[in-house]
Amino acid sequence: MSRSTPRCSLLVLRSPDIEHAIKFYTTLGLHFTKHSHGKGPEHFASEANGFVFELYPLAKDQLPTTSTRVGFSVPDLDAVIKELKLLGTEVLSEPKQTEWGYRAVVKDLDGHTVELVDSLKT
Repeated sequence: MSRSTPRCSLLVLRSPDIEHAIKFYTTLGLHFTKHSHGKGPEHFASEANGFVFELYPLAKDQLPTTSTRVGFSVPDLDAVIKELKLLGTEVLSEPKQTEWGYRAVVKDLDGHTVELVDSLKT
């Protein structure tokens, strides 16, 4: 049986401060809508090109997702880094040209490692 390569269509991060998380990821250019399904918690989703990125509140009985590393392509990495620094974002690796493109690595406001690549300078 022939199968196509699977593609990632959903990523969920859990945040103890959902408003801070939304500020961070909105700075990257994501647009969120509020959702609630059945008896589940209110959360926020950003959907583009068949991919859904969701931010859920961290419940008391859940483990944090901070060991998860995520990556995004952004159109102007230098401008995004400047805005993220104003939010108090920790920059682990300043923007520089690498074998993966013009890239930086930051910690979001919850501690997730986020790799950012400039989509116009790759």
